Parts: sequence; C-alpha cells; structure tokens
Amino acid sequence: MVFDCHTHLFGPGQFGGATLASAKRAWGNDQEMLVTPEIHWELYKDLDGAIVLAFDAPATGLNVPNEYVADYVAQHPGKLFGFASVDPNRANAPFILESAIKEMKLTGLKLGPIYQNFYPGAPEFLPLYAKANELKIPILWHQGTSFVPEGYLDASRPAALDPIARAFPDLKMVIAHMGHPWIDECIAVVRKNTNMYMDLSALGSRPWQFYNAIVSAMEYGVTHKILFGSDYPFFTAERMMASLRNINQHTEGTSLPRIPESIIEDIIHRNTPELLGLI
Repeated sequence: MVFDCHTHLFGPGQFGGATLASAKRAWGNDQEMLVTPEIHWELYKDLDGAIVLAFDAPATGLNVPNEYVADYVAQHPGKLFGFASVDPNRANAPFILESAIKEMKLTGLKLGPIYQNFYPGAPEFLPLYAKANELKIPILWHQGTSFVPEGYLDASRPAALDPIARAFPDLKMVIAHMGHPWIDECIAVVRKNTNMYMDLSALGSRPWQFYNAIVSAMEYGVTHKILFGSDYPFFTAERMMASLRNINQHTEGTSLPRIPESIIEDIIHRNTPELLGLI
C-alpha cells in the first residue's frame, strides 16, 4: 500500500487572500495554485489512495468548500477519503461539521490554527472537538509554522493539542508536517497520547531537518505513529518516497545514525485508512 494522507484541492479562486499574496512573495508573481479534481486524479489514480482536504480559512484567504471535496471523492469510493474543514470561529461550527459528515459522507476534519486564526485550547472550541469525537472521525491539524504573516503563529505549537487529547482520549488526531519547526515537541505529544499520530508531509523539501526528525522519532520509539503524506501540490508522493529512501545521504562517511530500511518502508506502506478508522 502507498496511501497519501495529506493532499489538497484548490479550485479556481479557492487559494487567495493573504495566503496567495504570501505565496507570490515566496515563489513568484506567476503563482496561482490551481488543483482541480481532474488534475488531482491524474496524479493519484495509480496510487492506493489519498485523503483530500477541504479548507475553511477565511482569515487567510483559503476557501475549499466541503461540497467541492465531497463531490470529487464520491467518484472514487474506497480510494479517496474527503476531510471536511470548518472554521471554528463560526457560531454553528459543530452543526456544519455534522452535516458534512452525515450528509456529504466526508470522513474527517481538517483544522489549521495558523490559517483559521484561533487558539485550539480556548473553551469555546471544545464543542467542535466533542462533535468530532461523537462522530468518531479523526482530526488532521496543521499545527506548525506557515509563511503567511496574518496567521497566528503562537496558536500553532503542537503542545497546544495535549489538553484536547486528554479531554478526548478516544479522538484520533494527526499533527501534519510533524509540527515543524517544533518537531521534538510534536513527537513528545504524539508519544504520550495513544490516539495521536503525525504525518511527514512536505518535510522532504528540508533534507537535514527531515533526517533529524526521523532520527528523533526513532530514538523515542514512535516511528510507527508516522503517517506517509505529501502535502500535494506543494510536494508529491513520488518525491516524498524518494526523499525517504535517500534520507541516509547525510550519514555517508560519518558516525551519524542510519535509519533502517525497515522503518523507511514501514512509513511508506503504512495502512493509514485502517489506523484512522476510515475503513
């Protein structure tokens, strides 16, 4: 199995506002970021499957509707799994989530404090997590940095999720990008909470950080809780696999620890749908 737990759609006009402006500053003025269902499927039709994320983040200009994702994944049942996104700042956020899961048949929730501008531990957001727990769906968190100046960096530490994990011990949660740059903090949170995981999406673009992240996870004994993901279109599953299989390049001619091939292949072939209860 090669299953990508972290992919995006960005239809026309859905990647805009502060995020698009920041992307243009970072990557050039010709950056538009368009990923339609047709573009996405062309890349993923030959893989075993993927999670496809909606994104409700008006604070920073991201608007990928739940309906857009639901319509796409419904064409490929058992292979593509759509995660709803709800801005927790919306007064009726739990109701929106319930509707997306029960009526649109989405199977998880995507949250990103640095894009949606909210503090995860604030009591007003607990009903949203309680609803996810009630619905028995996982939450995938972008709990790490971003290049968008308008985002709440101080809301994005992985440790902010620990009180939520303790309040809802059966709620499955995934920290995207291993919480970079707070990777060791992410590992500590994931290790102590039974139903928490982390994905390594896009970390292949920073080879030295990536190597150290996997070594640290190995030393803490939690590589079995790392999920394979790409963050497509910012990275691809093929590039992530290549980065993983080339991760020991830094150890050549040194006494640095090597990451065993068995750990590398276990991550690449992890059965994420089963771990997260999607099937």
